[in-house]
Amino acid sequence: MASFNKVLLMGNLTRDPELRYTASGAAVASFGLAVNRKYKAGDEWKEEVCFVDITVWAKQAENCAEYLHKGSPVFIEGRLNFQSWETDTGQKRNKLEVVANTVQFLGRPGAGQDSGPGGQESSPHSGDKDDIPF
Repeated sequence: MASFNKVLLMGNLTRDPELRYTASGAAVASFGLAVNRKYKAGDEWKEEVCFVDITVWAKQAENCAEYLHKGSPVFIEGRLNFQSWETDTGQKRNKLEVVANTVQFLGRPGAGQDSGPGGQESSPHSGDKDDIPF
């Protein structure tokens, strides 16, 4: 049976990336991503926000921790990962997250730090009209 697990998301970080290292020395960063969705209900436009946990590994994790901040716009390409574990008190916990293979930084350096969860979406082509050479 064929299967396919690929996720594409564009949104803004809900918190600064948290960088840590495994016992073997592998870098891993985690952060939250807010993805906006607009839809029309009757005559009225509504908006909802989906919050997704993102995990990034290796050098890309270190780059995310160094250059991204809360509110930074990013494009994520990755896969869904389901984790299940038991706490010290015996409670079962589950978590569905996205493990990013690629993280594209969409904002300008130093920009987007204050837009917060569900902030304005940004695209790499949203620069000033003065930047267009024609």
